[in-house]
Amino acid sequence: MIKVTLKDGKVLEFEGPVKVEEVAKKIGMGLYKAALAAKVDGEVVDLMKTIDRDCSVEILTFDDEDGRWALRHTASHILAQAVKRLYPNVKLAIGPAIDNGFYYDFDADFPISPDMLSEIEKEMEKIIKEDYELERFTLSREDAIKLMKEKNEPYKVELIEELPEGEEISFYKQGEFVDLCAGPHVPSTGRVKAIKLLSVAGAYWRGDEKNKMLQRIYGTAFTKKSDLDAYLNMLEEAKKRDHRKLGKELELFAIMEEGPGFPFFLPKGMVVRNELENFWRQIHQKNGYKEIKTPIILNESLWHRSGHWDHYKENMYFTKIDEQDFAVKPMNCPGGILVYKSQMHSYRELPLRLGELGLVHRHEISGALHGLMRVRCFTQDDAHIFMLPTQIKDEVLGVIRLIDEVYKLFGFEYHVELSTRPEDSMGSDEDWENATNALIDALNAAGLDYKVNEGDGAFYGPKIDFHLKDCLGRTWQCGTIQLDFQMPERFDLHYIGEDGEKHRPVMIHRVIFGSIERFIGILIEHYAGAFPTWLAPVQVKILPVTDRANDYAKQLEEKFKESGIRVESDLRNEKIGYKIREAQLQKVPYMLILGDKEVEAGNVSVRSRKEGDMGAMAVEDFLAKIKEEIDKKISTL
Repeated sequence: MIKVTLKDGKVLEFEGPVKVEEVAKKIGMGLYKAALAAKVDGEVVDLMKTIDRDCSVEILTFDDEDGRWALRHTASHILAQAVKRLYPNVKLAIGPAIDNGFYYDFDADFPISPDMLSEIEKEMEKIIKEDYELERFTLSREDAIKLMKEKNEPYKVELIEELPEGEEISFYKQGEFVDLCAGPHVPSTGRVKAIKLLSVAGAYWRGDEKNKMLQRIYGTAFTKKSDLDAYLNMLEEAKKRDHRKLGKELELFAIMEEGPGFPFFLPKGMVVRNELENFWRQIHQKNGYKEIKTPIILNESLWHRSGHWDHYKENMYFTKIDEQDFAVKPMNCPGGILVYKSQMHSYRELPLRLGELGLVHRHEISGALHGLMRVRCFTQDDAHIFMLPTQIKDEVLGVIRLIDEVYKLFGFEYHVELSTRPEDSMGSDEDWENATNALIDALNAAGLDYKVNEGDGAFYGPKIDFHLKDCLGRTWQCGTIQLDFQMPERFDLHYIGEDGEKHRPVMIHRVIFGSIERFIGILIEHYAGAFPTWLAPVQVKILPVTDRANDYAKQLEEKFKESGIRVESDLRNEKIGYKIREAQLQKVPYMLILGDKEVEAGNVSVRSRKEGDMGAMAVEDFLAKIKEEIDKKISTL
């Protein structure tokens, strides 16, 4: 008798070995029809897998992340099968599921044009209708290499040759198509109800620019056409909101040929940036942080001591000064540690919260660069908190509250993930266990639900990541809290305890915006360039109807500037409708229309970007309204 424990604790009994899909059927036919994969004792498996022992089982549908990945992984195989049918000489590389879709890399001796995607998509739809079962089988390493050589798939051979000796290697077959794959997959191609190929891009084999450039086809897949249509509509809206497009139109930033990956901020973009940084300073000062500034270049020995040399040097830039080796900092933490270490501290001074808007540089391959979202230099809103071990929980909770306050200001929802010890890490098992448990305690005390990402922590400690959700439902990883027992050890940090002896502090690394540049990119897309008034580069545009109102416009402009309002007057000899359209395109929050009536009455006719025509208003009343909106940082969409 085999006992299967379900997610809700209910136990099902079977007389002998049973396939997972039969478990789903026994739970209910509705669930079985929606099922895509399953978790058996926490491992994601095919529904075709046979259970031969007591275990726990969770049936996965498209509502579950692992269920979506199984479906989209199968979609990538359908894509590869379609390409091989249409272009038999194309060589296969890899084809995983990714967030919101899938891709497959191909080595073709011809360019795969966007026009060819519709033909490939039609062939994929045929494969879906043919509803092939996905059959898993395994081969020895030797037989697997032989099979892939027979099929003339050199990239698959390379992958197999790197697998350990003696390991059985799994393949999946659907119709005439066979692919090297660990799975899992959905039971048949027919489960993939709705697919769309989206784009073609270049991608180096295994992400190494020294290797051959392959062609990557991106797509997405859903179980319902209505969900696919909604997603495609979201993509269209995202194109309109693309921060690279809006950044150019609104004159916020530029990426120059002379500096790929090194953004230039233009005057209007600097207004947004400075407002964010001013806000950051205000809220950190209120929460007991002291601001510091550390050098961009520090000597190489420091990076050996911090561990970055062993764990991060491939992402760093280097230089020589006076025949000595230096590195451009990829992270701010060693500099912050040196500030702490520059004087002895008493336990009475702790926690010590040191904040820094620190410019860092990291090497990114050219193909990964993307506007402000992926750059080679950026400013992290870092802070490093040095504390007593007994203060860990309260300090982590304080950072959580601060992050929550900031994100709510911008109207962001978020979810939280806890990342644990990676393989490439420093420190003892005991330190990692203590650090991880401390973060879990704080999350529980804050009442936050969280997902665990096993093995995804920083090399020096576990971390809590905050993933923002924007108005289109997209998520962005921004804030992070990293608990670190290693750096204080490596840098021999101390404080004088109540007993007069030296003790080791514990350290938190944390960011809220993450990267100022990336956060601005997110805000541009979140607000579609229509920043809230407190962030808008130009807050008020004064629009005279005729030249007779120009003098009044100049008087108002001077008055508003004296009140700290960012204001411009459009005194061009153009029709008022044209001026209004221009201001709307520039996403200006308020337009003041000045005609003969307004000049005579000494008031303004107010037009709001959000509310439209607001009618006549006394100048002082309008000033009071906009100043309140700015002071309160009202940030509704």
